[in-house]
Amino acid sequence: MSSPRATAAFAGLLALLLVCSGCATGTVADQSAGSAPRRPGATASAAGATAYTPYASATTAAGTDTAGSPDTYNLAFVVADGDACTPVWGGSAAATDPAVVARVAALTSSGADVRVSFGGAAGTEPALACDSARELADAYGQVLDAVGATRADFDIEGDALTDTASVTRRNEALHLLQQERDVDITYTLPVMPDGLEADGTAVLDDAVAQGVDVSAVNIMAMNYSSSHDGDMGDYARQAAEAAHGQIADLLGLSEKKAWRALHITVMIGVNDVAGETFTLADAASLRSFARSVGVGALSQWAAFRDRPCTGGNTSKASDTCSGVEQTAGAFAKALSG
Repeated sequence: MSSPRATAAFAGLLALLLVCSGCATGTVADQSAGSAPRRPGATASAAGATAYTPYASATTAAGTDTAGSPDTYNLAFVVADGDACTPVWGGSAAATDPAVVARVAALTSSGADVRVSFGGAAGTEPALACDSARELADAYGQVLDAVGATRADFDIEGDALTDTASVTRRNEALHLLQQERDVDITYTLPVMPDGLEADGTAVLDDAVAQGVDVSAVNIMAMNYSSSHDGDMGDYARQAAEAAHGQIADLLGLSEKKAWRALHITVMIGVNDVAGETFTLADAASLRSFARSVGVGALSQWAAFRDRPCTGGNTSKASDTCSGVEQTAGAFAKALSG
């Protein structure tokens, strides 16, 4: 059966997230108030609780970045510079761009960590551009070194999800990286209410075959299809329950460890697919569920959308606001608890 997604997760009008001039409300140094800084080194995940790990722009600060006191920021996205095996932030900023380095320093000043997210719906994931696992591993490592990160996520969707050669090349590169450095690796994959699709499980199967230690699988609980017009909180919970069993089998984990290895990312407010709206009530319900079963982390797409829209039509997803009635940072507070 063909994928029922009307659009790829994180896609469409969110493609230029790093430029995102409308969603930004501050400079790199302007990290918002409204939530107490987390004690350095103290993460919810390490303590056994459900961490809060929102997606954030790698270049531009938003007034809602620190709402909910994030444990880790997912910095989006690193892609290839056209067809070259050269990693760039959002398709334009160099891996070592001083603005990104300063941004990371500002985000981590409260004790939060950062996870570099490679791929996404827009642009070319580096595994599609690099010719060898060695070259690819060096490209990934260059970005991690530039911002001092030891965590990397691979958001695989679209062409990158179905290109089997790049899937294996990526996993070979990740195995090399883990042999050479201490790096925590996660995968972000599309999901439906009945779980990960075959292309997603194939990515994880190959990762295991190539010897990659995958610490977590982050499911994109969003953008299902036009026929999914029910409660988005219920769908997210159903997707989590289904994916949990798949992760346990694929990674050889116990039930408890499989919940810890499950992360859930939601698209707050109005989604790209008509009829899908993830509400604040959905966020509170998902948080309660996540805590009850021990989900490793909850995330939102994205920190810079966590605010009300001002005027205009909110029936379609916006890259600057949620499209629902809320106060700034309300989804962060609901998801972080």
